[in-house]
Amino acid sequence: MSDAVLRNGVGAWPWFLLAGLVVLLDQYTKGLASSELAYARPLEVFSWFNLTLQHNTGAAFSFLSDAGGWQRWFFTAIAVVISVGLVVWLAVAERGQWLLGLSLALILGGAIGNLWDRVVLGYVVDFISVHYRGWYFPAFNIADSAITVGAGCMLLDSFLSSRHSHPDANDPKPEQAD
Repeated sequence: MSDAVLRNGVGAWPWFLLAGLVVLLDQYTKGLASSELAYARPLEVFSWFNLTLQHNTGAAFSFLSDAGGWQRWFFTAIAVVISVGLVVWLAVAERGQWLLGLSLALILGGAIGNLWDRVVLGYVVDFISVHYRGWYFPAFNIADSAITVGAGCMLLDSFLSSRHSHPDANDPKPEQAD
């Protein structure tokens, strides 16, 4: 590895710390939900928000949750590959890209939080339930929230970065030196 990559990797420690905090918060809230909530029995917090303990053996929105067990290791392998990729990306990213760093850290923390559940428990603990007039969004957790916010930040960063790297066609062209 080059010295520049190693220097950038050391400079990424605040983002790795944030990812670790996401994992800790996620695991703490999942543990709390698992110990204090009865499985599949909603605890109403607001008219549109419940705490409902669920065990998700599938992926997002319980995709493949009834596939027979093979999906546990499939989704585990995907999460490991993605997490390693995010660690490398954070290590080599330019230090001035704070929005990209934030998005990668949130996604990494969420991925590791759900990966931990899948490896240790065989399912992901979900407990946040949002609903409106009989329509229920699938239950989710802090890790899922971090991944979603991180993905949104990544899209925003991509949009902002593309605007800065591609000058407007209406802007006058810089004069060239002779």
